[in-house]
This record gives sequence, C-alpha cells and structure tokens, in this order.
Amino acid sequence: MSKLVEFFIAPDDVVAALVLRGGPGRALESVSCGNFDPEEAVIEWESLFTGRSFEELVDADEPRIVAGQDNEGSVVFAFSDRLVSALGAADEPRIGEVAGLWSQLRDEDGEALDVDVASEILGDLARLARAAEGQGSGVYCWVV
Repeated sequence: MSKLVEFFIAPDDVVAALVLRGGPGRALESVSCGNFDPEEAVIEWESLFTGRSFEELVDADEPRIVAGQDNEGSVVFAFSDRLVSALGAADEPRIGEVAGLWSQLRDEDGEALDVDVASEILGDLARLARAAEGQGSGVYCWVV
C-alpha cells in the first residue's frame, strides 16, 4: 500500500518522468491522495467508466509505467487517453455512480472506502482531466 499518491498533469512522458525522485511539486497542477493502491484503482476506474474488463486492461499493461520500477520505490505511471476522456466528460451524477461502484468493489475486497470520499477523489480527478485536455497534456500518477 502506498504512503503518498499524487495525480498530476504533464505535457508528456519525459516531463512526467522527471518527478520520479521528488514529486510534481508546485510546478505541475496536481491532486494529492493517500493510502490506496493507485494502479489498481486506475484500472478499476477505467473499467467502471468505459466498460472494459479489469482483466482486459491488465492484459493491455494498463496503467503504463513511465518511470521507476513497479513495487520498488517511487513510480510514475500514465492514465490512458480513454480514462482521461471518460473522466473529463463525467458529470456529477456519473461521478457519483462510479464512486458508488468503486466503493462497492473496495468493500468486496475487504477495504472500506466511503462513497463520499470516493466521489471527492473522482471529482478532483475529473477536474484534473478536463484541465489536462484543455492543455493538450496527459494525467499521470506519482506514487511513493
């Protein structure tokens, strides 16, 4: 389980990879969260928003690692364009629906996730996705 999760906007993978050692800081627009598995969450979100199966996304190597090694220290990974588009297009009712489904998935795996907290996280990510699309940038995640 990660200690710190920071989702951020970067113009490309090269810039995103530069945050590996110290995080995005103030130079890049970001949203901080904590204590959940962001790689699994990103796959679950894409599955819930797009209808693609969890297994299909794992087989497609989602999310795409940009820098660092999985399970060994810090890592930076990219959201797929499909997920950024789905988040960017999501209105409040859709975010609430997906938050409820995500909370239910976490409960089924024995992890309590309050639906209001899930809605807040997804709402913040939807705003970040809209900003990224407006800038022609991508959404990434830095995990420590």
